[in-house]
Amino acid sequence: MLTLAMNFLTVLLTVVFCAGAFSGNLRAQPDDAMLAKYFESETARLRDRCLEEIKTLDDWNARKGAYREQLFDMLGLHPLPAKTDLKPVVTGKVEHPEFTVEKLHFQSMPGLYVTANLYLPKNVTGSAPTILYLCGHARVFTNGVSYGNKAFYQHHGIWFARNGYACLVIDTLQLGEIEGLHHGTYREGMWWWNARGYTPAGVEAWNTIRALDYLATRPEVDNSRIGVTGRSGGGAYSWVLAALDDRVKVSVPVAGITDLENYVVDHAVEGHCDCMFVVNTYRWDYPLLAALTAPRPLLFSNSDKDRIFPLDGIIRTHAKVKKIYEMHNATNHLGLLITEGPHTDTQDLQVPAFRWFNRFLKNDDAPIEMAAKKMFAPEELKVFEALPKDQINTRIHESFVPLANAASADATAQRESWMRGLKEKVFAGWPEDDAVPELKTISKESRGGVKLTVLEFDSQEHVPLRLYIFQKAGLRKPRRVALQINELPELALRRVQGFAAFNAGKESAPCSASSEFARLREQLGEEAVVFFAPRNLPEIPERKPVHLRRRFMLLGQTLDGMRAWDIRQAIGAVNALFAENKTELVLRAEGPMAVNALYASLFASGVDALELENLPASHRDGPDYLNVLRVMDIPQAVEIARERANVSLIPASAAAPVSKR
Repeated sequence: MLTLAMNFLTVLLTVVFCAGAFSGNLRAQPDDAMLAKYFESETARLRDRCLEEIKTLDDWNARKGAYREQLFDMLGLHPLPAKTDLKPVVTGKVEHPEFTVEKLHFQSMPGLYVTANLYLPKNVTGSAPTILYLCGHARVFTNGVSYGNKAFYQHHGIWFARNGYACLVIDTLQLGEIEGLHHGTYREGMWWWNARGYTPAGVEAWNTIRALDYLATRPEVDNSRIGVTGRSGGGAYSWVLAALDDRVKVSVPVAGITDLENYVVDHAVEGHCDCMFVVNTYRWDYPLLAALTAPRPLLFSNSDKDRIFPLDGIIRTHAKVKKIYEMHNATNHLGLLITEGPHTDTQDLQVPAFRWFNRFLKNDDAPIEMAAKKMFAPEELKVFEALPKDQINTRIHESFVPLANAASADATAQRESWMRGLKEKVFAGWPEDDAVPELKTISKESRGGVKLTVLEFDSQEHVPLRLYIFQKAGLRKPRRVALQINELPELALRRVQGFAAFNAGKESAPCSASSEFARLREQLGEEAVVFFAPRNLPEIPERKPVHLRRRFMLLGQTLDGMRAWDIRQAIGAVNALFAENKTELVLRAEGPMAVNALYASLFASGVDALELENLPASHRDGPDYLNVLRVMDIPQAVEIARERANVSLIPASAAAPVSKR
């Protein structure tokens, strides 16, 4: 049984160590330092290529449309959803001597409600310049009732209305009156969001686009003079909306963006929920997103002690964007504001934003004499008396990004489409160099009639991994090689090491595993067994693995996606090692690791058979690869694999496999 084979390594290592001290170090895996170097190297690669191909304005104009399409795609918005009836409803009004506040909601798609407050000045005749204000992460929640983060950021809407602007302040998905979810991978273990190609940033982007659609229906709004602003999360959504929609004429994102060096290398990702990031399919660095605003007026705005949007990353991002504005001869449309302070909504940040909008939307450069102040209790700004029963806000992550279409009648075309989708949308983060890795011999030992060879190779730079090859001593040409993929549990290996040290030099000492060894030695026969563990995360504090996995995502990868790459490299190495013998290669794995082995086999030659035990039915339950459910699912991967090799699907604890060629 495959389960027995998966325990083979631990048993054999125990036996070898019982017989005497083993000269080789058991395992090579990236440690903390190596993992840090890996992230630095991958981040530098994306940083260096960001906007690198843009040398002239013609280059930019030729590529801008494709960049925008990629951004829509990375938000789960390609193809763009249908723009259905907004069904706007004004549920009430708040009167002030200088302005009116309309409490309203609209549906950005059926059942996806956006709650909002529209501030309308009373001293303006005709249409007014308009601001779409996007809220940051501020929860206004009392006695079991959410009033929406629009209540927290009301002072911005109030200032704009008192100064002649219409201002629509919209709630976010998670912190609105209907509380959705921003923390799927961050906190809820919903790694299938990656597989679905879903990010709540996509929902926020869609809601902001539909907010512009709503503003276009209002006679009070001058659609030729629309600006967008917001801070923190609202700053992030401001960056995205300005990049996607040219109806935004002026933008002042306050914080909301920095570069991958800050997010990945400097750990800033740990301060951000999932709504701050795209699914980085095309492996962007964030200056490219910011550059899509050019040449429209854009003010970078940040404070100098912001821990989650560090100053050095802001400076680097601005410098790259500035080059695009220079190509447009529009550097007077690009500003950089740095104030003293932490990550908070200060007046030092507010006043320059107000001046920027006055300058470009009202042609007014007068000093700001009025402070932004809150005037209303949260309950005065609440839209719903009772939440709508048909809302899908709380489960939008289940449906926002469509799953892959049904299989085509043309099997060949369908298979080619699947493989193309895997290369372009799922495993684009794999290295371009897929040469067979160079093997280094760590040790060779024979004990009790068994030969153990330990080899090491670099799957990527800073990712050293090892192969453990067991075969009968004296066997020169194995008839078959079984490449066993597992995780090599650290606790088991430590016990083996400890037991080996205790028995070092005592070859005649009794060993509790001797009977198992005798049986497994006979099972070896003419088969060589190679044990391999793809990369894993080092032992680190409880929350750290979550954020390490999210750092892979920011680089356009996933941990399991890169494990599939490691297995692909191991297959190449084993085939090269036994090339002279024309040996049959069998790939064995169990559970989620079987999925990684399955996909690796689709991109590797020389795999004759796969023995996959307890294979998950779907990526919803199995390893997360970026966008894979937008392309295909595990049954389709099995279908492709069966055209290349004999595939045996073994139910958990089954005595015999179900095999089909």
